[in-house]
Amino acid sequence: MADEKDRYGEKLHDKAKVHADQWARQQDAELLEKMRNKPVAAMHCPKCDSVLVDKVHSGIHLHACPNDDGAWLDASALENLLKK
Repeated sequence: MADEKDRYGEKLHDKAKVHADQWARQQDAELLEKMRNKPVAAMHCPKCDSVLVDKVHSGIHLHACPNDDGAWLDASALENLLKK
């Protein structure tokens, strides 16, 4: 009799774990969907605070200030520039 109760308790524990796992997967899916739909914040020039514009110059992608206060590269663009 005690052995049956132990097995029944284990089954209930397993079922609760499955429900918790399903809930966690659902929460993860909802968070990922929110992240995918979240608009990307615009980058601003540190000198004049204008919104940087995306440009491609000589095949290199960069973020440039519309007031010609500078341009910024990400790591991969910098590597491509150094290769050229």
